[in-house]
Amino acid sequence: MNALRRKQIWDNWQLYVLIFLPFVYVIVFHYLPMYGLLIAFKNYNLAKGIWGSEWAGLSHFARFFGSYDFVLVLKNTLGLSLYNLGVGFPAPIILALSLNYLRNRRFKKLVQMVTYAPHFISVVVLVGIVVQLLSVHTGIVNQMIEAITGKQINFLGEPLYFKSIYVWSGIWQQIGWGSIIYLAALSAIDPHLHEAAVMDGASKLQRIWHIDIAGIMPTIVVLLILDVGQIMNVGFQKVLLLQNQLNLEASEVIDTYVYKVGIISGIPNYSYATAIGLFKSLIGLILIVSVNKIARKVSDTSLW
Repeated sequence: MNALRRKQIWDNWQLYVLIFLPFVYVIVFHYLPMYGLLIAFKNYNLAKGIWGSEWAGLSHFARFFGSYDFVLVLKNTLGLSLYNLGVGFPAPIILALSLNYLRNRRFKKLVQMVTYAPHFISVVVLVGIVVQLLSVHTGIVNQMIEAITGKQINFLGEPLYFKSIYVWSGIWQQIGWGSIIYLAALSAIDPHLHEAAVMDGASKLQRIWHIDIAGIMPTIVVLLILDVGQIMNVGFQKVLLLQNQLNLEASEVIDTYVYKVGIISGIPNYSYATAIGLFKSLIGLILIVSVNKIARKVSDTSLW
């Protein structure tokens, strides 16, 4: 058996070479850094190192849970994530279903190109576009509002508008790219099902619900599980770039808070920041395991 296994490995050595670099990447950048999680349970001193620093137990977690900032950043993180999940998750599905029923191939390709293109814009450029569009004095949006109402709105300075700006700009950037996997799943549905449904007098909406959505439901469930697991990861870069002192009440999330207390603070507190990051990761793990368990009970689809 061992000789047979060695022969199989040798015969497929190209596949093992191909997987080697991703394997090294995962080990170096995802598993080895876990050693640094010890900092969360110590009063980390840069001169003494991780093992030389004094143990602090769960004091950093207790400090975070008892602080005023805990309520603020948790509320903002969950609020932004749930808003993004509730609006952003079904958007690519709706676009994919709409494109699937387009008969004009040229128009379909045009729509796909227009919706895919924003995905390739960097977050920095995207935020720059948003800032220019919503600028109080020079933004085209405010110019239109001023022409109609005679007033201007400081969109980026009002906490009320921050979540909507973040979510809808993200939908504009990712809706086309996110629809690709659903279009692929829709293409695998047997067209004879639609032909039979049409012969039975089913309307287009009935075909969408009972054939298309039912056919891509396993894909929807898997992606939903993955998205729920990422609820605590709002998106540090975009939030930070859109953030300012005026909208801080709505834009301060866990990732930006960790960045401020752990890196750019006058006295960086690495242990405190690591404890907060570990708390966020544990919540994400609990969510993805729980949702996967629920999905396995109510359907035949799950991650494991």
